[in-house]
Amino acid sequence: MLEMSISFINTITKSTSTSSVTHSYFCCGTKRTNLKGSTSTFHPFNRNKFSLPTVRTKGSRGVIAVKGKLGGTKMGGEEPEVKKFEFTITQPDDWHLHLRDGHLLESVVVHSATTFGRAIIMPNLKPPITTVAAAIAYRERINNALPSNSNFTPLMTLYLTDNTSPDEIKLAKESGAIFGVKLYPAGATTNSEDGVTDLFGKCMRVLQEMMEYGLPLLVHGEVSDHNVDVFDREKVFIDTILKPLVDKLPRLKIVMEHITTIDAVKFVESCMEGFVAATVTPQHLLLNRNALFQGGLQPHNYCLPVLKRETHRQAIVSAVTSGSKQFFLGSDSAPHERHQKERTCGCAGIYSAPIALPLYAKAFEQAGALDKLEAFTSFNGPDFYGLPRNTSKITLQKIPWQVPDAYHFSFGTIVPMFSGQTLDWHVS
Repeated sequence: MLEMSISFINTITKSTSTSSVTHSYFCCGTKRTNLKGSTSTFHPFNRNKFSLPTVRTKGSRGVIAVKGKLGGTKMGGEEPEVKKFEFTITQPDDWHLHLRDGHLLESVVVHSATTFGRAIIMPNLKPPITTVAAAIAYRERINNALPSNSNFTPLMTLYLTDNTSPDEIKLAKESGAIFGVKLYPAGATTNSEDGVTDLFGKCMRVLQEMMEYGLPLLVHGEVSDHNVDVFDREKVFIDTILKPLVDKLPRLKIVMEHITTIDAVKFVESCMEGFVAATVTPQHLLLNRNALFQGGLQPHNYCLPVLKRETHRQAIVSAVTSGSKQFFLGSDSAPHERHQKERTCGCAGIYSAPIALPLYAKAFEQAGALDKLEAFTSFNGPDFYGLPRNTSKITLQKIPWQVPDAYHFSFGTIVPMFSGQTLDWHVS
């Protein structure tokens, strides 16, 4: 039984007057009081953006929506009856997150820490995080960048190379600080030039050590052979690398990260539960490859693995909403400054951290499976990693609000997924 609390708040039909209303703006922020006793809630990451304005009338038992930036009913006179829908779930974790480093880390970490209890932190920095000592130092930088009242816990990983030693794996397990080792095929994605060139020829002793210690291998599942069509690289990787690897080391825990195809779904489902699982991003649940080209080239929808056909998107949605324990949340949120995306050779990566949970709620609602959301976001991941589930709760409310066009920082601008668009869900 999912521990989900769902409530509807009904309003009563009532005439409003300027002397008996308090103007409230609900979004994922903090309520503030304005002149004449009115209150407003600003978006915490862009204080120039408001969500749907609402009013409370004295003596009413609920919230009556009024016309605002995103529409609503007309203020004055008789107001129609409306409903507010919300539900509460166990606080989720993000099992695939890029936080970068330096000023970028300091600016974006709060976006994840606001929603998620923990996150698996990707190690593809420059230079990459290849040792336990480097991972612990990176964790300290992340913790130093967090708000003082944050309970967010970064779960660190190592970057697998041709030269990673079995001794480093032993040290990783003994440290208690490392929760996975990331496999990047050399040249497959951002900062992967130091990745593995020959998994079976150069890394088998390391993989065997990982299997013995129960340390998961986190896989970017694409071949980097430029002769292979970019839309086929996941399937080819499964056929030539993953299937043989599972046959050789059947007890090695593997997470196939950010899956994008029906081939990946079928592969994961064919494997033993508890040993092979997959993370799924919001973009691969909500977008297909048309989103790269509609209205012109869309660089902020470009990621790796690249978006695929609609049939693949539908297969992934079916998998995550089926109730299977082998699929869980991994946003792959990957911030790049705007000028790094909007240029001749733009970077791969979609920034979803501030709105990830509302995006997942959107996908599950579209599939008629909101009752499956909590297991996907909050249970399946920690269960696979052998970690306790979070005990804290988080509430999603269905009140439309507008995603900021961009987030502005001292060093530059980051454009989020669904920038400027309306989302129905927000985190209370």
